[in-house]
Amino acid sequence: MAKKALLYVILIIVAIICAGPFFWMLSTSFKGNENIYEMALIPQNPTFANYVGVVEFLQLHKYIWNTLYMTFFGILLDVIFASLCAYPLAKFDFYGKKLIITVLLVTQILPAAAGLIVNYITVGALGMMGSYWAVIIPSSVAVFSIILFRQAYFSVSNEVLEAARIDGASEIKIWYRIMVPQIMPTVSTVIIFDFINKWNNFLWPIIVLDSDKYPIAAALNNLQGAFNFQFGYIAAATIISIVPIIIIFVFFQKNYINSVAGAVKG
Repeated sequence: MAKKALLYVILIIVAIICAGPFFWMLSTSFKGNENIYEMALIPQNPTFANYVGVVEFLQLHKYIWNTLYMTFFGILLDVIFASLCAYPLAKFDFYGKKLIITVLLVTQILPAAAGLIVNYITVGALGMMGSYWAVIIPSSVAVFSIILFRQAYFSVSNEVLEAARIDGASEIKIWYRIMVPQIMPTVSTVIIFDFINKWNNFLWPIIVLDSDKYPIAAALNNLQGAFNFQFGYIAAATIISIVPIIIIFVFFQKNYINSVAGAVKG
């Protein structure tokens, strides 16, 4: 009992340390300019002036719309294409299957920056430079998502698939009527991972987009130079950008935890 209590105390301390920067940022967003650099977590005279100012002056709604657009279609394409790719890799036997899986796994050790030049040339050749799709298309299929979906498909009974084939169902129909409904926890996990990655997309949009089409992460970086003396604005804008991620996690956390726990158990 004493060991368990000690473990909880240690975990609480670690959680507070990890969440400390977020709480300080949240506190700073409610401080006025006169006490902006105070270390106190509870502001003496809390105010929404930073939130009002950043929304009105920075046109934050434009960057949020840009981010929502690219995040929504990026997640939609990744869920569809990655789950389709994973289906034959999990349930079919064909020549070269092990090689394909090995290549997919090897790509996970490559840094993301290694694909920037290839993606830049491809996007330019397709005439997408400067459009939202220059950001959406290169990340429309994540290898990590394919691996997650493949592992989830293993839990679906082969007898069910054989029965569906005997009844005349096509492979596409089996995929969306049988396979996908049985791996919804994994779909939720992929949505959460995708949402976090795409919502915080930073480097690639700066390369291929005009500044008025930046997602919020890239836009906030530019604002740091424009508002060196308005740190409250930056704190408020950062908190606003984090809120959607928290909302998504709250809605999908149950499936996310179940899926991750299943993946850890193997």
